[in-house]
Amino acid sequence: MNKVGIAAYGITPFSKEDKKIENLLMDSVVDLFVKNPKIDKKNIEGVMVSTNNNSKYLGPIVAEMAGIQPKTTISIENLCNSGTNSIVSAYSYIASGLVDMVLVSGAERFDSPGQILDWDNSRGQFKHPIFWASLFTKSYKNHFSVSDEDLAIVSVKNHKQAKSNPNSLSNKTFSVEDVIKSKQITEDLRLLDCSRSCTGSASIVLASEKIMKDITSEPIWISGIGQKTTSAGFTKNNSFHSMESTKEASNTALKMANKEIKDIDVVELHDAFSVCEPMALESMGFSDNGKSMRMIKELHQTDNFKINPRGGLIGTGHPLGATGIAQTIEVVQQLQDRADSRQIDNVTTGLVHNMSAAATSSTVLVLEK
Repeated sequence: MNKVGIAAYGITPFSKEDKKIENLLMDSVVDLFVKNPKIDKKNIEGVMVSTNNNSKYLGPIVAEMAGIQPKTTISIENLCNSGTNSIVSAYSYIASGLVDMVLVSGAERFDSPGQILDWDNSRGQFKHPIFWASLFTKSYKNHFSVSDEDLAIVSVKNHKQAKSNPNSLSNKTFSVEDVIKSKQITEDLRLLDCSRSCTGSASIVLASEKIMKDITSEPIWISGIGQKTTSAGFTKNNSFHSMESTKEASNTALKMANKEIKDIDVVELHDAFSVCEPMALESMGFSDNGKSMRMIKELHQTDNFKINPRGGLIGTGHPLGATGIAQTIEVVQQLQDRADSRQIDNVTTGLVHNMSAAATSSTVLVLEK
């Protein structure tokens, strides 16, 4: 099996801009090629597009617009973890020897149809993701005696860290009081507990080891991959205060990479809502169940950016198809010591956690220098 790494990336600022999906995809593709002139488009053998937009044939469209004539083009939709699913697909093509280089590009508009599916309409008025998040929040708070003020720290921390991210949707910082006083959406969730849909795009190039040296002197290797789908509907979850798909995906990825959770120096995790951060940390083994708020508070108090250094989904914004790719880019930048004011010291191993819906499916990647 061929060794596979990330050779290059491009990304756009996240915004509320009204822009066609094809142009959005091309924005980060162009950024990638401008920053990486060593990449010859003739050597790109696959183009994979990650989006929940209903436009068709986007793989070939992006390839044509970018001046690429690849062997294969694929569009991948898997709700919020479309991005990492696309990365795993690209990895598989290269690892198997079918191709040596793949461009993965993800984008979403602020009004993505992926926010609410036809499938969700079966729940009547409770079809929006806010309702599974509210159920998770109530269950987690009750089970572990966690307060609204405790969970508000997740939003405070991630907005603070997003202020150091030039591509972030948010440029504001908030206090716990601000979060608690923000608009109440359900009994257990307020506006600042939630990530926001937005417009954005992110792209990366994956390559085999044999051609990597011709592209970059700073390759980042994908050493572990884990994926698990438990259901489509959140009512099938075994627990509303833990993430079973995340636990299984994390265990698989760490085993493949021959790592333990204590070896991870930086984490990009899927904080679609405040409660998702402690639940994901516990499901991946960073903390005992119900104890991760201590870790989050300590990181916040000491300005340690180990968890969600770019600001997470809450601070940065959540353009569904681009999110997993943007998370991966952040970990790549950290491993290359290119994260500017967000940079964490002595980073050698990073982890990406990207999930869909109420953790009904999860993807975990382990990256190394």
